[in-house]
Amino acid sequence: MSLLQIILLAIIQGITEFLPVSSSGHLVVVNRLLETWGHAPVQDLIEVSIFLHLGTLAAVLVFYRREIARLFGSDRRVLGLLVVGTLPAAILGVWIKKGLPTETSNLILNNVLLAGCMFPITAAGLLWAARLNRNEGAPPLDDEVSSQVDGDYPQLSWGKTLVIGLLQALALLPGISRSGSTIVAGLGVGLQREAAATFAFLLAIPAIGGAGVLELAEVWQEGSTGTPPATLAAGFTVSMLVGLVALTLLIRWVRQGRLAMFAYYLIPLGVAVVSWQLAG
Repeated sequence: MSLLQIILLAIIQGITEFLPVSSSGHLVVVNRLLETWGHAPVQDLIEVSIFLHLGTLAAVLVFYRREIARLFGSDRRVLGLLVVGTLPAAILGVWIKKGLPTETSNLILNNVLLAGCMFPITAAGLLWAARLNRNEGAPPLDDEVSSQVDGDYPQLSWGKTLVIGLLQALALLPGISRSGSTIVAGLGVGLQREAAATFAFLLAIPAIGGAGVLELAEVWQEGSTGTPPATLAAGFTVSMLVGLVALTLLIRWVRQGRLAMFAYYLIPLGVAVVSWQLAG
């Protein structure tokens, strides 16, 4: 894979991992576009995307370093919530990767038509969340009172956490946004805007990290597809830096209650991708 290709994919990953538009869906669509335009297809896109996802994971660790530090102090209860919220995606992810034939797994995870169908589903969730009135005008949470405010994530019940986790599991399908589905689920169970976003990205740490470890172990056993380590490192760095910018912007838009604006991008995108694929 060329350096230019991986930088392009890293920029897309850094933007779409945090904005509620589905990074996996965009990666499979862009890979198919590159192939259509005469570039060699990216061999084992899932392997390449490991490093891009780890770059955005690093962005989360940097951005939420204070919230992560509190997990080992005043917010220790949240560690249990993160375990419960991660279980559905972990179980479904292992089943897709290990319980299904490789051809079936790749058909699900790298399916451009499926991504096109799922983009409008993500849009529908964002539009539904925009209709929720309980959080309208809610001020951003102050770090000093983070664990004392109703509607903040440390007060989540186990059942509500499981609901958020189930929505995160759906994001294994390309075109379903992980950040979008978990933020929408958080708003749906009563979290304030910024609390929903914070919990969504704390939940991303075990989800992305665990998937990355499993994929890296598989790559170690089966051997690399040949992308030079320096090229992969460049992709990691670009996705981290772009991800930090995208995450900062997203939190600003979450505070303003403007997530629905992404629906007006996802709906025509889904229609265009489905039309392209059905046209052959």
